Amino acid sequence: MRLRILAIGTKMPAWVDSGVAEYAARMPPQCRVEWLALPMAKRGKSGDPLRWRKEEGERLHNATPAGSETVALEVGGKMLSSEALAQRFDGWFLGGRDVTFWIGGPDGLDPDLRADWQWSLSTLTMAHPVVRVVLAEQLYRAWSIQAGLPYHRGAEE
Repeated sequence: MRLRILAIGTKMPAWVDSGVAEYAARMPPQCRVEWLALPMAKRGKSGDPLRWRKEEGERLHNATPAGSETVALEVGGKMLSSEALAQRFDGWFLGGRDVTFWIGGPDGLDPDLRADWQWSLSTLTMAHPVVRVVLAEQLYRAWSIQAGLPYHRGAEE
């Protein structure tokens, strides 16, 4: 299984690249994680955010492999506990289907970009660099829960 994260924005602070690389390196070889940073639409002072989002949405769509399940990271998406994400992760792994995650630019995702499902990391608004690190950590956490590793110490049931 391959997890591909497509994110708008190519210039991230070193701490973001380091955090993402740390969690990606922890993933097992049978679950490859690939990150692809795509350029933002060129912005100007009197620009059009709807046009920017449309252009960025086209970039995300064009970079998505055919047959991949798509997940849009959206504040209005479904919120999941780490355990529920681990169950979804297990379904992806058993199904053998690649999964592509979309992270929009500073103006969000194009509303016309259709994903198989929308996932909200939080009701909080997060800077897009932070989303990358949180996503990387949560994917590792989901895998570690399924693998029975002690990394996740959730609430006792």
